[in-house]
Amino acid sequence: MGRKSSTIPKASVARLLMKAGAKRVSQDAVDAFTDVLTDMAVKISSKASQIAKHAGRKTVHEGDIKLAAK
Repeated sequence: MGRKSSTIPKASVARLLMKAGAKRVSQDAVDAFTDVLTDMAVKISSKASQIAKHAGRKTVHEGDIKLAAK
């Protein structure tokens, strides 16, 4: 079984969980949280891209991301 590639660094995800108050974080928790964050990021970026296209632009702006995240 090959390794699953992730766009979000797992060490950063573990740091986020620790910063949120976890004393220890298992690798399974990091993997699960990485999957959830990746799914959310893909959905938001897709919606932001649609917003930019609707506005007649090819470039996604900060406002598009913020609007898509709401």
